Amino acid sequence: MGEIKVNQKKVTKQIAHDLMDICPFNAFEYVDDYLSINANCRVCKMCVKKGPEGVCEFIQEEQVQIDRSKYKHLCVFVEHQNQKIHPVTFELIGKAQTLSKKTNEKVVALLIGYNVKEMAQTLLTYGVDEVHIYDKKIFNEFDIELYASVVQHFFNTYAINVFLYGATPRGRSFAPRVAAKLKTGLTADCTMLDMKENGDLLQIRPAFGGNIMAKIHTPNHRPQMATVRYKMFDEAKKVEPFGVIIENKIDQTKLSSRVTFVERRNHEIENDISQAKVIIAVGRAFKKQNDLKLIEPLREKLNATIACTRPLIEKGWFDSRKQIGLSGRSVKPDLIINLGISGAVQYIEGMKDSGLIISVNKDENNRLFDISDYAIVGDIYEVIPALDKLIDQMKENSHV
Repeated sequence: MGEIKVNQKKVTKQIAHDLMDICPFNAFEYVDDYLSINANCRVCKMCVKKGPEGVCEFIQEEQVQIDRSKYKHLCVFVEHQNQKIHPVTFELIGKAQTLSKKTNEKVVALLIGYNVKEMAQTLLTYGVDEVHIYDKKIFNEFDIELYASVVQHFFNTYAINVFLYGATPRGRSFAPRVAAKLKTGLTADCTMLDMKENGDLLQIRPAFGGNIMAKIHTPNHRPQMATVRYKMFDEAKKVEPFGVIIENKIDQTKLSSRVTFVERRNHEIENDISQAKVIIAVGRAFKKQNDLKLIEPLREKLNATIACTRPLIEKGWFDSRKQIGLSGRSVKPDLIINLGISGAVQYIEGMKDSGLIISVNKDENNRLFDISDYAIVGDIYEVIPALDKLIDQMKENSHV
């Protein structure tokens, strides 16, 4: 990258106004005979190419080449609460193990807390090479500032190549804080990851509302950091433990926080669609919100969780936490029934790894049919009652 610099000695009022007319992003401001460039600049270089010669100049940013050999291993930050490890941790371990095969790096887990050795033993059963623990009473409650200082100490000690965090509410707030401390970048909400043989991480995530997939590559910054959505990858397989637990110490003087813990209030656990075993997903084919009552008998018989697509969120029919897709949640139920869903790529990416997929749509060319185990071409208002009746018949036959 680089920046545009203005040679003020060559600027006149006319030249300033000419450049303001040329710029498609309104990036120029002319105040008190001084021409400046504001934050709207996209470095498109239009002012350099079409503006008066010598007034605007593109200055190439000097590329600082890092020594990749100094940075090793993939680290998974272990998220936990009440002595229970969040399952996204095991998914990250599984993905890190796959990536590490390309670079022959270790997969390590970073576990911060109090009385965490039992959890560390659990992590070893998932095949990590090392579990690094910071075990102090001061870490009993999650304090974002203290925990960030620990990660900084860990990186400075071991020069980790890659850090992976779950894109959970905690991970989404914690990872940016760490990135700022380490003066590095962070790619949020990744849906895919890949690794080059030289240790460069390829981070892939949806952008522009899920309409494109952006591939982020940061060859000259370490550590490389990404948050990854829950249910995007398979959990690591359990193995006979072979790794080791390493206890780390950090000087108390390096630990300071402006956060004062007052109390913890546990809110009621909601029915998270990411955890559901059976899902009935509904789309824009439903004409009225009241028509959703049509699926209630089916939901009760299957003990299913109801989910939806983005258009129904925008209509206000559902809470955003019920949305499946790249801009919603990723799911892997044993059974998913898609009712009247168009099959946009954003939706498919969020549920394609489900077990049994049944899709109902009037369009016989619906893209969901390509990944479905059973495709039913028909009107949902006719098919849903038929499905309900079919399940009743199956239950009756099973008792014969």
